[in-house]
Amino acid sequence: MQQRNFIHYFVILLKGIAMGAADVVPGVSGGTIAFISGIYEELLSSISAINFKTLKLFKTTGFKATWKALNGNFLLSLVTGIFISVLSLAKLISWLLENHPILVWSFFFGLVLASILYIGKQITQWNTFIVFGLLVGAAIAYYVTTLQPLISENSSPLFLFLAGALAICAMILPGISGAFILVLLGAYKPVLEAIHNRDFKLIAILGLGAIVGLLTFSKVLKWLFSNYKNYTLAVLTGFILGSLNKIWPWKETITWRLNSKGINVPLNELSISPFSYEGDAQLTLAIALSILGFALIIVLEKLANKLDTL
Repeated sequence: MQQRNFIHYFVILLKGIAMGAADVVPGVSGGTIAFISGIYEELLSSISAINFKTLKLFKTTGFKATWKALNGNFLLSLVTGIFISVLSLAKLISWLLENHPILVWSFFFGLVLASILYIGKQITQWNTFIVFGLLVGAAIAYYVTTLQPLISENSSPLFLFLAGALAICAMILPGISGAFILVLLGAYKPVLEAIHNRDFKLIAILGLGAIVGLLTFSKVLKWLFSNYKNYTLAVLTGFILGSLNKIWPWKETITWRLNSKGINVPLNELSISPFSYEGDAQLTLAIALSILGFALIIVLEKLANKLDTL
């Protein structure tokens, strides 16, 4: 592993901030950001290193060797960025989604669309099975985006623990949004309220579930990358492709629900053409933001390549 300096870790912190911002949006995966920023496989390896065998090193070789084995500087920088982003941007992104949904979704649509090309081109060999894996991944992700969220909201500790475990598995999968899984489970609003109200007890329970899910699922993903990398990349590319339905900017609300404030909010939505959208489709600005999101991925890719040479 390359030697890193302060600038490298600061860039990793910024990538964590980007991952946290993506994870707050129901439909965009922090795993996608990790992949396009060039840290996905290192993230999986670092998380997988957290086990009893590594922790036993603390008794035999001390803190410094254990910290190095865990890739501690990398994880600390990344997690710090994610927490900074989630705690500081949750309210802003919630406000933007409520007041300017088309513009927010347009930006992320361009970003995710570019990430499909970025991840797909890393597949070094194509064959019938790889194409099949891509199509299966796309079909699964598309089906998930069409599921109707639970109307009931649950904030019990056990439920939030399980929700955290499931959501974190989605968050490290490119294309599958952890925040959207929380929406489907009816846990998104309780989680956001816990963050807004600084309810550290519920946040800790959710975090514990996330840790359990993360340590388990990361090992599975690491094994798949080690043994079936091209097939895994194909399925992940399919996941991202299928998830585009969720973040399509123009929606028609099929069903509504009454939230805790007595306000009607969308429950189930259908993607439609911007020309069929009732109201201001904001087409010109939406296209501009999509292009901006697309261009951002190109810039991130070039930046990652430059940093690798430092």
